This record gives sequence, C-alpha cells and structure tokens, in this order.
Amino acid sequence: MRPLDRQIQSQLNAHLDKIENILNSDVISIKSPIVYTLDFRVREAIESIDDKRPSLVIIHDTPGGIVEVVQRIVDCIRHFYDEVIFIIPDRAMSAGTIFALSGNKILMDYFSCLGPIDPQLEKDGKLVPALSYLNQFNRLNDKAKRGDLTSAEYALLSKLDLGELYQFEQARELSIELLKEWLSKYKFKDWAITEKRRLKVTDKLKKKRAQEIATILSESSRWHSHGRGINMKTLIEEINLKIEDYNSYDGLGVEVRDYFELLIDYMSRENYHSLIHVKKGFF
Repeated sequence: MRPLDRQIQSQLNAHLDKIENILNSDVISIKSPIVYTLDFRVREAIESIDDKRPSLVIIHDTPGGIVEVVQRIVDCIRHFYDEVIFIIPDRAMSAGTIFALSGNKILMDYFSCLGPIDPQLEKDGKLVPALSYLNQFNRLNDKAKRGDLTSAEYALLSKLDLGELYQFEQARELSIELLKEWLSKYKFKDWAITEKRRLKVTDKLKKKRAQEIATILSESSRWHSHGRGINMKTLIEEINLKIEDYNSYDGLGVEVRDYFELLIDYMSRENYHSLIHVKKGFF
C-alpha cells in the first residue's frame, strides 16, 4: 500500500471509529453497483471484523443492480448481526432500495434518496431495468389485442425474447417478495402499536403494510423513471416509512459527510467504481 493510501485509510478509519462509537455498532461501507462477486467481497469484509458487536451499520451507496446478489448479502449479514442500520449519504437505488429496506433502521438526510424497486438483469454485458422491458411488452401486447399495432411496433414485439421476459417477471416478483419478508421481519420488528388508533400490531398487519409499500415502490407509472430519487420527505409523508435523520444524532451528520466525501475523492483518484471498506482494509 502506498503512503498516501495509508494516510487516506487512516483518515477514513478515524471517521468509521467515530461513527461506531456514536451508534455503538460495527461499521461497513459499501459503495458499489450490486453485481455478482460483490456478495463474496462483503462476506470477506464482514468476516474480517473481530469481536463483533450485536449491531452493524452499513454506509450504503449504489445505483442498483441484481436482486439475487442482495439476497445473498443480506443472508450473510444476518448470520452475524441481529440489528442492521443503514446510513444513506447519497442514494440507494433499485436493488439498493431493497437492500436498505432489509435493515431495522434507515438513516438519511434531506439530500439522500431511495428509488423505485425496479430490479436489473444482465443483458449483452449490461444491466438493464426489468420493468422497462415488461412495460414495453405489455404496452405493445395491448395494442396488438386492439388491432392498433403498427408494422414497426410489430417488428419490435417479435424481437422480444419470451424467455428473457419470464426472467424479468421473476426478478420483479422476487424483489416484491423479499421486500415484504424483510420489512415484516426486520423493519417492523419492534412495531407493536399503531400510531393513530393504538391497536396491537399483528403479523398479518405487518405483512399487509409491507405489501402496500412494495406495491407503491414498484409502480412505474407513479415514479416514471428507473433512476428517479425518492427523498426522505416523500418516503415519510407519502409512503409512511419510518426514516430517521442522521443529523439528529449528535456529531453523526458531520462524520458521515466528511467520511463520504473523502471516500468519493479517493475512489475518483484511483478510478475505483466499487469499494467495500471496514477498518481492517478495503475489499
């Protein structure tokens, strides 16, 4: 490791140490697209943490990715930790939103955002949003049933691979099912009494509420864009998700911003597109 790298890692570690002390948790930072092999790197980073505490903080930033990878990462993390807290300093889109909603708590600020749960799959070496293909197919199929399909649209429809469309449908269903399971099991774990009517919260009510959130976040007609950010205010007021402002914790906001800006600068200088950081090192 070069001297400058050691100095930067020392500064980054100092920020992680302060965040750990504020939240009394281990900390891992994951700034990366969610693609295959990320799960193996997360496992290596998690296993490197000695004398693990009961809770883990994940500083999370991603444009999204593959939901199956999210599932393996969550399984790995939950093998070691009972409580997981997500800090979103910038964005956690698509599969990253599903990942964040597997936590017991989510901490954001006014600038942070989650996104619609539009899973991505690899196609021709690129990640493509599943709902875009499904919506296009359904639109063309509806026009064909009405007899309104143009020759150009017919050619486009005939090129769509039914096997791929089935994969896209399954990715969408898996995203919704995982979101429902994790919200009910983790995010709503301590939800005992409803706020307005003061009623006892049952498992059935938790699953119903999780289904409502999954449905809203997967409505492409509502959000219009795969890459649209949904800020903390919208998540709280329109979707009724419980989100905490990390600036409400004494000293946390400054540490998160300083850490994240330094991490971005380091990754930009080294031309890294993916990085996992714990105090033991980079993965």
